[in-house]
Amino acid sequence: MSASRGKFNSRIGFILAAAGSAVGLGNIWGFPTQAAGNGGAAFVLMYLILAFCLAYPAFMAELIIGRHGQSNAVESLRKISTSKSQKHFAFIVGFGGIVCAALIMSFYAIVAGWMLAFTAEPITTAIGATQTSLWLTEQSLSRNLIFTSIFTILTIFIISRGVENGIEKWSKRLMPALVAILVSLTIYVLTLDGAVDGLKAYLIPDFSLLFKPSLVVSALGQAFFSLSLGTSVIIIYGSYVSKNENLVTLGVSVTLIDVFIAFLAGLLIVPAMYVAAAKGVQIFDANGALISGDTLVFTVLPALFDGMGSVGIFVSLSFFSLMSIASLTSSISMLEAPVSYTVERFNISRNKATLIIGLIIFTVSSIIIFNFSALFGFVIALTTQYGQPIIGMFCCIFVGWIWHRSSLLEELKSGNDNIENQLFWKIWPWYTKLVCPLAIGLVFIHSVAS
Repeated sequence: MSASRGKFNSRIGFILAAAGSAVGLGNIWGFPTQAAGNGGAAFVLMYLILAFCLAYPAFMAELIIGRHGQSNAVESLRKISTSKSQKHFAFIVGFGGIVCAALIMSFYAIVAGWMLAFTAEPITTAIGATQTSLWLTEQSLSRNLIFTSIFTILTIFIISRGVENGIEKWSKRLMPALVAILVSLTIYVLTLDGAVDGLKAYLIPDFSLLFKPSLVVSALGQAFFSLSLGTSVIIIYGSYVSKNENLVTLGVSVTLIDVFIAFLAGLLIVPAMYVAAAKGVQIFDANGALISGDTLVFTVLPALFDGMGSVGIFVSLSFFSLMSIASLTSSISMLEAPVSYTVERFNISRNKATLIIGLIIFTVSSIIIFNFSALFGFVIALTTQYGQPIIGMFCCIFVGWIWHRSSLLEELKSGNDNIENQLFWKIWPWYTKLVCPLAIGLVFIHSVAS
């Protein structure tokens, strides 16, 4: 079965694909915005704590479930279930993650469409097409529908090619380009006036803000969103991993890359905000709250680029190219979750399944576009603040309470014969069983109560 489903041909292929899923707008758009609006360095510190203490264990739970099941998320969870009620629960959790991934893709495609439009704007500006440039950078139904459809088509094209020739091949191409552009832009921005103030805000924490409830909730949601947890994506990617791979080191590699890119993105965006402020752009309101957080990169940064003169055109093109690449590396994983289920559940071709699911998601995106003020923020909150943490918590419950410990150990021994004597096995099983569900549950209850 695994041969027909496809699999990753190399260790680096999986790492780049999983990291590509993690490293997207959640890191480069969401993380710096959340950091700027939630205490700067205090948010960064709490994010790092939660990424390693809660998100990484949950990531490993989903990864192990996927490789053991060698199937879509629903069937992988069912394979570790023993009773009828557990199998029903497996369907709810697995299918819930698939729906969550599809909903994320629906708003993600809209934002990614903005990125594509802003990538094209420097080109139209350079050739003197002023009206086109205005259309590309202003909110309108026509622009949003056109560029959302373009981005969705790009994602459909990659996913229709399968695991080896689609996900793996394009992840190997896009991820190095993403890192190269991000590093280059960061070095450039740090040389500008005002960047030092941004560095201080980003790197020197106010510890009195560290355990502020809203900050903790935001940091946990960000950690789960950036690692693609609670969406069945990691279960799917895990199912494509060879039985000879060491899952512990794979999980550490992906988590470290994700955290590093998020931190590096903040090192670019937050100082860039203060550079823009030094040029007269208003970043915070009179109460110190961040202005237009969700659209920060579309308001503050273009104003910064405009103030750079002719070089700003090239910087703007590079930055929004980076954002578009980051969008694509994540969107291919979001689309893969429902596509893999559809292919295996209904026994239809990958091309047909990809086209059907892609059209459904684009329809949902269009509904959001036509009801933007009512639905856009609602869908984001529903999926990232509520859906992902609770489904991630359920995956931890599956591993800790439903999956038999001896079977779990045997799965981990594939690719790591000595795992039983290592620190990971001595801590992770009980930590995932007790600490992760309790901690995630408490944060979730607080977010609902708020």
